[in-house]
Amino acid sequence: MLTSQMIKEAARRAGADACGIAPISRMDSAPDDMNPKFLFPEAKSMIGFIFRIPRGVQRGIEEGTQFFQYPSMAYGGINEIFAPAVLYTVGKLIEDEGYEAFVYRNTGARGSVSDMDGSPGGSLSPEEQIEINENAKTSTAHHRSVQFTRPTRSDNVAPDLQFHFRLAAVACGLGEIGYSKMLLTPQFGPLQRLAFIFTDAELEYDEMYNGEPLCKKCMRCVRECPGKCIPDIKSGRTIKVNLAGKECEWADIDMWKCYAFYTHAGRYQNPFVPKEVWDKNENGALDLMEGKAEASEVEIMKVYGALQKYFPSWVGYNMAKCGGCIRGCVSRLEMKDGCLAGRFEAPLRTKKPWKLER
Repeated sequence: MLTSQMIKEAARRAGADACGIAPISRMDSAPDDMNPKFLFPEAKSMIGFIFRIPRGVQRGIEEGTQFFQYPSMAYGGINEIFAPAVLYTVGKLIEDEGYEAFVYRNTGARGSVSDMDGSPGGSLSPEEQIEINENAKTSTAHHRSVQFTRPTRSDNVAPDLQFHFRLAAVACGLGEIGYSKMLLTPQFGPLQRLAFIFTDAELEYDEMYNGEPLCKKCMRCVRECPGKCIPDIKSGRTIKVNLAGKECEWADIDMWKCYAFYTHAGRYQNPFVPKEVWDKNENGALDLMEGKAEASEVEIMKVYGALQKYFPSWVGYNMAKCGGCIRGCVSRLEMKDGCLAGRFEAPLRTKKPWKLER
């Protein structure tokens, strides 16, 4: 007989750092195009897996010395290699017991609506748009450039459904959403990635997290964001979601602007772009990064067109040149009243966050 204990033990043996299990009905309040029940209508349970990010991959970004380890190890290494192997192992256990395992790794940005602003049709990432523009005559149209939003069945939703990973993790009892929209867990703060399995097996379920609040509402994420993408809590600009009775709230982040600064960081946190490029700001392409234009898909494309040649995505994922919200959160949670207090011999932050003098 398949049990939750069997699944959790298998997950830990395979390498997951934590595992939580919830009835899929906890996601009932999600919009249809973000509700995982439409992936597998017969599913009764969802299983969430936590994969910790080594704190050390933040070290190079914290010091301004090395930027590739975070996207290669903390993104690509987990999303593309480690998590799928765990999903495969646990999925086999579930199916060997006679139940189906719908494995779902982190694919990122593949829904039928834009993950930036929620508009219908889905938007290409700037990298994908550039690829299409440069190779339009020789390559097949990218699936995100085609309006394919017609449902496959009358009671279904459009293909490539992308559900809200962080809310699903909250539903599985793994943690809470912090003010910066990051998932926070008692074990790792904001340092983890997620993967899921949906199954028709009915299991024993975990309660949602109800311990001491993990987010201290300290606003370090607001202060340390180089793009000022996160509004202060005093502004009242927040998003609230009721998840099966649990109230979740986070900042209404300017996601387009966040995307630009995560990959490009701006004048003072990007050592790969010469100072004269920022100074010249040819045709106003960098107005968004310099605080002279509002964020939009059009402005993002200008930024990418001007700066992409200075730092290609050699590891398949964009270099993380910003990371201000994550590092600020870790440094706060390592204080004596935070969930990461005493976890390491020395704190992540030993001096002021670095910035270029230009």
